[in-house]
Amino acid sequence: MSKYDVVVIGSGPAGYVAAIRAAQLGLNVACLERSTNKLGKTGFGGTCLNVGCIPSKALLDSTHKFAEARDDFSIHGISAKELSIDIPQMIARKDQIVGQLTGGIGQLFKANGVTAIKGSGKVLAGKKVEVTADDGSVETLDADNIIIAAGSLPINIPPAPIDQDVIVDSTGALEFLETPKRLGVIGAGVIGLELGSVWGRLGAEVVVLEAMEDFLPNVDKQIAKEAKKIFTKKQGMDIRLGARVTGSEVKDGQVTVTYADSDGEKQEVFDKLIVAVGRRPQSEGLLAGDCGVTMDERGFVYVNDYCETDAPGIYAVGDIVRGPMLAHKGSEEGVMVAERIVGQKAAMNYDTIPNIIYTHPEIAAVGQTEEQLKADGVDYKVGVFPFAASGRAMAANDTAGMVKMIADVETDRILGCHIIGPSAADLVQQVVIAMEFGSSAEDIGLTVFGHPTLSEAVHEAALAVEGHAIHIANKKKRK
Repeated sequence: MSKYDVVVIGSGPAGYVAAIRAAQLGLNVACLERSTNKLGKTGFGGTCLNVGCIPSKALLDSTHKFAEARDDFSIHGISAKELSIDIPQMIARKDQIVGQLTGGIGQLFKANGVTAIKGSGKVLAGKKVEVTADDGSVETLDADNIIIAAGSLPINIPPAPIDQDVIVDSTGALEFLETPKRLGVIGAGVIGLELGSVWGRLGAEVVVLEAMEDFLPNVDKQIAKEAKKIFTKKQGMDIRLGARVTGSEVKDGQVTVTYADSDGEKQEVFDKLIVAVGRRPQSEGLLAGDCGVTMDERGFVYVNDYCETDAPGIYAVGDIVRGPMLAHKGSEEGVMVAERIVGQKAAMNYDTIPNIIYTHPEIAAVGQTEEQLKADGVDYKVGVFPFAASGRAMAANDTAGMVKMIADVETDRILGCHIIGPSAADLVQQVVIAMEFGSSAEDIGLTVFGHPTLSEAVHEAALAVEGHAIHIANKKKRK
């Protein structure tokens, strides 16, 4: 029986980061990965690198450049006549990026002395891990510590069974070799909007069916309202709220989708249908009944604030535990656990984890929304600055959206920041850093920002909290 200081189950952003950090700290580490990617190699990087964050961003960037050249270059005096896009080449580029990054994890494992093992892991009693290889052979690893980082899977729904041909999940939606004329998307969340954007930019008529009545209910309502206006009126995405899919039928290469809304039952015919209704923890067959680790009714492994399970020496991180299913959240949990294993006092601040939707314009947020603060009875103040008043955004012809800063009335401490606009994902990180250090809106207002930059919008929003914005007319304070 092989013996390790740490055995990590899963090599996604939570698992591979945990394995590398543990090895850096001098521990003898093994990391298990059961999947094989489309290139026929071990799927290091999990969902994120193989069929999630990275490939979707590659397609989002490719299609944004195409749409920008087609629709917006003329305003700069640039002529781009007879523009075309080679979709198989775009997909091949995406695959090349995935191959480079996943192969890089293998090299990082070698550089740090992490033992990579291909196979499925199951946690046994006594801190042992049963590893089942692709050929069915089984070995058992003995571990002083186990880190469960098994990740998540797309949720399937009975009314729209996945065939990865006409009806696909988020993985299949990354592999279209031609643009569907009519594309249906079930779910108006992060994944549905991003994938709908990819193919909408290339000419697909996109219809999004969302069962909930509210659009982006976890996003600040003012930002969500602006996003819906941009996606529907400016980008032509047909977003139907309160539309619950009840059935589907595939025939002659098309799918007829039946759904119900407030007006009754309706049908739509699509060339492709993407099911993007969320993800679930990948916990089936992961735990032996006597291993001491417990799960809730949804399959999430129960952990405390430090990602410790009920079994001493066994931890769980990433999508398989509570909290947002975000790669960066899982990675930092992995670092925290590795450092706590060697006795360091590492901890996570779950209040300053940024959330991002990589549409264009991007949507990014950190901290609490205005609605959450109202519900909690917190006395707050708000500053908003539109990108339409940003010289840098105007120069780039990219002025849609705004920065919204929220601070505590009494202490001026920043409680949240919500952005829709160009480079929102990078701009919000400035506020993440500020909030980590307990900054006030005044602190950002007193900071010198380069001119002309998009980040000045963050500066102006902070100034607007007290009605001091320079480049917009400030709202008069209510008495």
